[in-house]
Parts: sequence; structure tokens; C-alpha cells
Amino acid sequence: MKKVIILLVASFCLTMTAKTGPKDSKTTFAKEALQPYVDSGQLAGAISVFYKDGVQETCCIGYADVAKKRPIKMDNVFMQCSQTKGFCGVTIAKLVEEGKLSLDDPVSKYLPEFKELWVQDGQNDSVRTFHKAKNVLTVRMVLNHTGGFPFEISAKRGDVRGGGWSGGAPIRQTASIAAASPILFEPGTRETYSNTGIDIGAAIVETITGMKWEKYLKQEVLDPLGMKSTWFWPTDKQLKKKIELYATKKDAPAEWREEMDMEQRPYNDSHVFASAGAGLWTTANDQLKFYKMLMNLGVGENGVRILKEETVKNLLAVSTRPKGLGGYSLGLSAPEEDSEDAWFGHGGAWGTNCSVNWHKKELKLWVVQCAGGGQPWSADVDKAAEKFFSQPLNKSGVDAYTGRTE
Repeated sequence: MKKVIILLVASFCLTMTAKTGPKDSKTTFAKEALQPYVDSGQLAGAISVFYKDGVQETCCIGYADVAKKRPIKMDNVFMQCSQTKGFCGVTIAKLVEEGKLSLDDPVSKYLPEFKELWVQDGQNDSVRTFHKAKNVLTVRMVLNHTGGFPFEISAKRGDVRGGGWSGGAPIRQTASIAAASPILFEPGTRETYSNTGIDIGAAIVETITGMKWEKYLKQEVLDPLGMKSTWFWPTDKQLKKKIELYATKKDAPAEWREEMDMEQRPYNDSHVFASAGAGLWTTANDQLKFYKMLMNLGVGENGVRILKEETVKNLLAVSTRPKGLGGYSLGLSAPEEDSEDAWFGHGGAWGTNCSVNWHKKELKLWVVQCAGGGQPWSADVDKAAEKFFSQPLNKSGVDAYTGRTE
């Protein structure tokens, strides 16, 4: 009976937390910064969220579809591209936490084809030379971009119809192709940004769990956090309200783009494969659920614990690379050393970004679908963020964060 009462009380706390949510800051810093760009047409539309310890500024400005005058909204789906990497990092961290994996395990322990790797030395008169890799490739290396793998395998070329990061090959096949191809340098000695390495990490998850990586992700992360709009195959209904792609033009309205080479239409047919390096569709509402979980050291806003505090602090919020190779953890950009002012998170190719500071309970989320031409408003958005985080915020009425579970 006592256990039933405790569960009922916990359920009530979680329900109340979910209903109340963050307090509106009543500020408009991002809107003021972005309005001129929207008025000129240079920026089609964007979403900005600033959050600090229970107080939040939310700005949805402009259009998801300019031609149809459809306003951009928090529940519009968009392609988050490389922000997918952080989701793979969380699945790897879960397996480390459960004792099923060590970051310093050889990749070949789980994927035998990686036992022998060849490093390309160079090319002269169309003749390429190689040597057998001396260093052991570890799980840590493939997740933090120090494994020596190229950005994408040949099967995922964006200039081929049906290619790109969500086309070309499923995760396990991607890993096998990578193992049979030459790498760029001795594992662990340099860094180069690589979707391939993250996909290798996802293939390891598949081997350990006996599940497709995307199904494990859904079971252990997406469903528990209530991320119902996040998936590799958005529905036709979702796509009708997606945030469209626009190329930025200097002193001119943004130009609509039908698709990008690395993410080709149709977006949800049989040519689409899950990819841990990029390719996960989501909404701003769902992204907040994921990044607030990281900000709250493993606990979602709904009170569900995904990871232990120490796991987030030690494996995701700080670099796992050797000193001097820059900051990157497991699928997330992170500082080399932790501090009160340290942020971690990730961006995506179409201009999206989200980062958090767990010490100060701060978050910055940015959603845009920029198909080239740069983001001339970035400095103004940064200034808006500085104004938001530096001001004294009125926290009266902000409920204590409840529902923490072990």
C-alpha cells in the first residue's frame, strides 16, 4: 500500500511539472534582433529559445513556407542534420553506464572487420600507397572524430540520386564499407569530422543490443522523453507542415530550395536509411525535451531519467579526446575542461544549433533551414542571448524542478 501511495504522489508531481512548464520571460530580445531580417525577406523564418533556470524566452518569427504565408511553429518538423550525432552519443553512454561497453574497447571486439585497417599515405601519379595501422581503433575514437574516417563513405555521395547521409546504405553496411576502405591517418593521432565514425558507433550499439540502432534509440530515449515527432521517416502529414529550405541572398529575399544533395526527396520512402551521423527529423518542441534532459544531467522535463548525472558530466559534457585535439565528447561538441561557463551541444548543416550549460541550467536553441549563403543575423542573435542571460530574471512562480528519479 505504501509503495502504491509513493507512486501516485510521484505521478502527480510529474503531471504537475509537465503542465506548468517554464515561466515566460516576457522578453523579446530575439524577436527584436531578427525582425529586420524577416521584414526584408532575407530570413524566411526561424525559432529561437533562451532558457535559464525555469524562465524561457520563445521566439517563432517569420514563415515555415513563405509562398504559402505559413507561420513557423514549434511543432513544425525540420531536418536537424548533424544534431543526430548527440543521440548516438547518448545511446553509447547508456551502454557504458550499464557496463556493456568500455570507450577504450577495440572496435573490432564488436565489429571484427575492423581488426585490420590500412592508412593511406599519399598518392603520386595515380598510385596510392598505404601502411597497416599501428594504433588500435577504439570506440572512443569513432565517437569523437579521431578514428581517421572520411566524412562519408563512397556509397553516400550526395551527387548521386538517392545518395546522401540518409541514402546509400544502412548502418551495419556503412560500417563494413568503412572497414574495407583506407583511413586518413593513424587512429587517435588527429581529428577530422566524420559522419562515418558515428555510424560505426551506432553499428556497435546494434551488435551489443541485438536491435537496429534507431529502434534502440526510440525505445531508450525518444519514447521515454515523449519525443513523438522525432524520427527518420516523417509522415506525409508532418511533411506538409515542414520548415522549408531557403538559401540566403545578400541584400535580397531568401530563395526557396526544393532539396539538398545530402538530403534528397522523397524524405520517407524506401531509399531512406537511418543514419547516426545525420538524418533525424524533429521539431523545436522535441529538441527542447532532448537538450533539457542533457541540461538537467540525464533527467527529462517529464521526470524520466535517461542517464545518471555522472554519465552526462563525464562522457557528454566534456571532451573525450586526447589533450590538444580540441573539444568533443561522444557525438557532441564539448569543452576540453569543465567549468561554470562551459557549454556543450551540437549544430547541424542547415544552420540549426542547441547547446546547454548544466551548471547554470541555461539553454540556447536555434532552428532555421538555411540552404547556403550564410547567416548574417548570427551576431545579432548572439547579442540577444547575452542580453537575456545577463539580465536579472523574475523567477517568482517558477516551480521547483520535480520528478528526479534514479
